[in-house]
Amino acid sequence: MARRQKMPRTNEYVLFDVLYEEGTRSSNRKVPISELGGLDGDVPAKSYIEAQDRKIAEVSGKPRGPIKSMSRSAIR
Repeated sequence: MARRQKMPRTNEYVLFDVLYEEGTRSSNRKVPISELGGLDGDVPAKSYIEAQDRKIAEVSGKPRGPIKSMSRSAIR
């Protein structure tokens, strides 16, 4: 029986740490690479994460506050 070679994985997501205005922090939020890039850089990540927060708030009933700052997570 022949072994199947594993295909190299490409990172499909960029991880962000998010700090909210009320002081809470959310680490390792996934944003697809396809949402980033171009002249805007990481700016589109904020709107993507805000959209995620709205969906989570609809399900849980607990809305998140506004985002104070965002930064890319450290590479492990």
